[in-house]
Amino acid sequence: MLLGPRMANREYNVLFLCTGNSARSIMAECALHRWGAGRFRAFSAGSNPKGVVHPLTIELLDELGYQTGELRSKSMDEFAGPGGPHFDFVFTLCDQAAAGSCPIWPGQPITAHWGVPDPAAFSGAEDEKRRHFSRVYRELEDRIRAFANLDLETLDSVALKQRLAKIGQQKILPGQER
Repeated sequence: MLLGPRMANREYNVLFLCTGNSARSIMAECALHRWGAGRFRAFSAGSNPKGVVHPLTIELLDELGYQTGELRSKSMDEFAGPGGPHFDFVFTLCDQAAAGSCPIWPGQPITAHWGVPDPAAFSGAEDEKRRHFSRVYRELEDRIRAFANLDLETLDSVALKQRLAKIGQQKILPGQER
């Protein structure tokens, strides 16, 4: 077993990485705090952070009942140095973060790529942008709910990596939004 029964009652640290840390990774951090409360601690960061959270990210998360006052765009360097948290899982959410140079994380966390479109890069009318942000959030939320419901204590490393890859392929098609 990968994580084993001795670790069954501990919290796992999870890092969501993106390029700008202004939308996707922030949404994922919030969703895991909600769906994995007590079992997971979520963090987010960017390889080239924007420095601010996108206003439509804040608007959507506010509408969904999240506390957004403490959210901020931050660099992955904040977590990569000595004294940073030990991560059990690291998920890349954009192709640039997956292909870019990421630090070697101590403890060799389990990694997976869960690519989703960047809602901040979407161009269109304001209502179309809001729908796009919502669709991306729902796709991430579905993946995170599936992840949070995994029985980590019974999966070996190969099975866990396969499950995480399969979860990363889940998509919400236009018209399937809730």
